[in-house]
Amino acid sequence: MTLIKSISGIRGTIGGNIHENLTPIDAVKFASAYGTWLQQKYPNTTLSVVLGRDARISGAMIQNLVQYTLVGLGIHIIDVGLSTTPTVELMVPKYKAQGGIILTASHNPKQWNALKLLNEEGEFLNANEGKTILDIAESSQFSFADVDSLGKVTLVKNAIEQHIEHVLSLSLVTVDTIRKAGLKVVVDGVNSSGGIAIPKLLDALGVETVKLFCEPNGHFPHNPEPLKEHLTDLSQTVIDEKADLGIVVDPDVDRLAFMSENGEMFGEEYTLVACADYVLSKTPGNTVSNMSSTRALKDITEHHKGTYQASAVGEVNVVELMKKTQAIIGGEGNGGVIYPESHYGRDALVGVALFLSLLAEKKGLVSDLRASYPNYFMSKQKIDLTPNIEADQALEIMANTYKSEKISTIDGVKIDFENQWVHLRKSNTEPIIRVYTEATSQSAATELANRFRNEILSL
Repeated sequence: MTLIKSISGIRGTIGGNIHENLTPIDAVKFASAYGTWLQQKYPNTTLSVVLGRDARISGAMIQNLVQYTLVGLGIHIIDVGLSTTPTVELMVPKYKAQGGIILTASHNPKQWNALKLLNEEGEFLNANEGKTILDIAESSQFSFADVDSLGKVTLVKNAIEQHIEHVLSLSLVTVDTIRKAGLKVVVDGVNSSGGIAIPKLLDALGVETVKLFCEPNGHFPHNPEPLKEHLTDLSQTVIDEKADLGIVVDPDVDRLAFMSENGEMFGEEYTLVACADYVLSKTPGNTVSNMSSTRALKDITEHHKGTYQASAVGEVNVVELMKKTQAIIGGEGNGGVIYPESHYGRDALVGVALFLSLLAEKKGLVSDLRASYPNYFMSKQKIDLTPNIEADQALEIMANTYKSEKISTIDGVKIDFENQWVHLRKSNTEPIIRVYTEATSQSAATELANRFRNEILSL
């Protein structure tokens, strides 16, 4: 059982002891801290917060706790209900709210939930803001409103529909071309809010949709991280239905992966590559991804005469560098697409619309599109932290061991070899060390990951 406090939000397992898990007490405490931070940031202001959640079993419980804690502080709630992370991000500025909270543990299993905290722009908080909220929570210096000053709850029932209208209005989303392409798509919504949002988007684009695990009941039918080994049902259904492609999202719909018509993964790393290829072909410019992402984005960017840069892992870090370099598209290799013309947040709906615009323009097979990109292979492994493994010390030892190689310590330790790389970092969301590698063959990438994993375990 775990409670993790970081700039990514407050994430933990449901049940158990307070301060060790995401219990009702902890949910109330951190909601109080966030509300208090907003009050300090906007003194003498009538505050409002947009609140949405994914379909996790614990979602309604956590929403009620968080929602009415903020009401108790005198903060008004704009409740968008069962929603997606990017939907909440878009609704914050639309409703001129001072902040937003998404209740989701993203790709974590069903026993997890979390509070993801947003600023007035609908973007994730930076490290300093996150630390301030943690400090407030630790001090428990909260002052609640009197009965005449309690906040009110306003229900918004069409937030996802508003999000879809926004996506359809983007200049590079070729709605008519997609409709004419006559595409058939299988959607795996992992029984969360993506099972609502993605089919609605596809319907608006005139795409024939086969729904797989699209009942938003929070009972994830497989590990919700959209990796190949979790998607055997999607693969078989794409083949059986003779579909043009498969689409899978994570529970809060900020990660996106595609499956080719032959039941093979397009590769979640290549979601951003394909979307960037399309955007750069129409509007040349710069790109950003994190340092755990594939080199293929750099190759595609330079092909289109742009400049690529890598940030530390984490959406807030990617966004910061995108703004600094005026990148026209960016994101993370885990299937997260950030398109500033829409907003500065990973958005699977935007990714789907851009990808289908590209596919409709190319008029070919998804497998052919994938074959047209530089061919890199990744291995993503993890090391569970135990009392015998001190993460910071382990990473320091690895940096010293390989100091003769090209090394970056901006975020963990990344070691660039001539034809491959390894990135070792502590997760912000789970008690693990992530081991990411990339090479020119799958066997080489796996071998490199196994090598470094074993080296750390033997320390």
